[in-house]
Amino acid sequence: MKPHAPKIFVLDTNVLLHDSTCLDRFEENDVVVPLVVIEELDKFKRGSQEINLHARECLRRLDQLTGDVMAPAGVSLGEGRGRVRVVRNGPLSETLRACFFTDGPDHRILDIALAQHADHPQRRVVLVTKDTNLRLKAKSLGLIAQDYTNDKVESIDRLYTGRRTVTDLPAELIAQLHERGTLPEAALPGLDPVANENFLLRNGSTSGLATFRPTDRTYVRVANVAAYGVRPRNSEQTFALRALLDDDIPLVTLMGNAGTGKTLLALAAALEARRRYRQILLARPIVPLSNRDIGFLPGDADAKIDPYMRPLFDNLAVICGESAEKESEAQKIAQMREQEKLLITPLAYIRGRSLQRVYFIIDEAQNLTPHEVKTIVTRAGEGTKVVLTGDVRQIDQPYLDSLSNGLSYTVARMVGQTLYSHVTLEKGERSKLADLASTLL
Repeated sequence: MKPHAPKIFVLDTNVLLHDSTCLDRFEENDVVVPLVVIEELDKFKRGSQEINLHARECLRRLDQLTGDVMAPAGVSLGEGRGRVRVVRNGPLSETLRACFFTDGPDHRILDIALAQHADHPQRRVVLVTKDTNLRLKAKSLGLIAQDYTNDKVESIDRLYTGRRTVTDLPAELIAQLHERGTLPEAALPGLDPVANENFLLRNGSTSGLATFRPTDRTYVRVANVAAYGVRPRNSEQTFALRALLDDDIPLVTLMGNAGTGKTLLALAAALEARRRYRQILLARPIVPLSNRDIGFLPGDADAKIDPYMRPLFDNLAVICGESAEKESEAQKIAQMREQEKLLITPLAYIRGRSLQRVYFIIDEAQNLTPHEVKTIVTRAGEGTKVVLTGDVRQIDQPYLDSLSNGLSYTVARMVGQTLYSHVTLEKGERSKLADLASTLL
């Protein structure tokens, strides 16, 4: 094997459906697309979901390439990039038939990878798939198999949390923060803060909360204020609510375990700020149970989606219960829903909508791909605020993980931008039992 020879990457269908631009992500290396992958893409090309758009875009990209992609040499992907070719399958090899009892798409892709490995012994052949099981099968046959990592963050433990604790500060600095409301950047040397980063400043039992304002390079005091009857119970929630209520920060991400208050705080802030927005839009990605589409579920459209939207309704009920005027606030929320000022809907129904002056909350954003998050955020018009909430350790999509989901990707790429703020919530506030279960189970 030549050490500097371009690699050959054999792509699984799920890679193309995950990122329709992946053909251009392999630099000077060559890409092989098994013909069975084209056949599988054909099954996904109809529909309005994100996965259907990826399928159509991949097929369109292959069709627009100049030359014969079926030729042995393939066609160039452009200057500085390798070549791509579509490879036909022959009869399943003896090796595959000896190992597996069935002849399916996965085994056809494996067969192509094995053939490439045999035909090009001087080059490194890599099967790229987001299917863990297929990677294990490939490795059992002596093949190199990898996940598609182009849009993965480096480490979830090193991901930006949006907050830091600074201890042993002079007491007069904290007093100055409380009295004047601000501190100059020079007052806390060596911190090298990023835009809208939050700080818990301590001196023994004395403490203060501040966020770094990038416009004038100052630390601004963060007060514990309530939103629609909901008051933060810890410093993390205080930081989060401050970002959620700040109209100068149009993109906010909240990450944390179950019970840390992500969705509740986002809903409370949206209701508190309702007069500044034309509409409050609450959405969640629908992840079907056991891969069953909602079309298989009984009832009309509202009945089908109701179980998926129930957590949002539960949080609205909590907000009504927290308010001092429970009955009147519940009536206001009911009236807003009747007038569609407050709309709860599956994320799949958002496509094509115009998002002008909308407070847009996307719950369970860890179940979105990076491309889906980009599609959502780029729809934000003037005056729109987008809030993504989720727990990256509770992912229901089979081809996403804590490093490759859209929420982690957004945090990693947006950190330091003046229009963005993030807070990772760690302390559970739902109940002592929920906090214990989250820690031990």
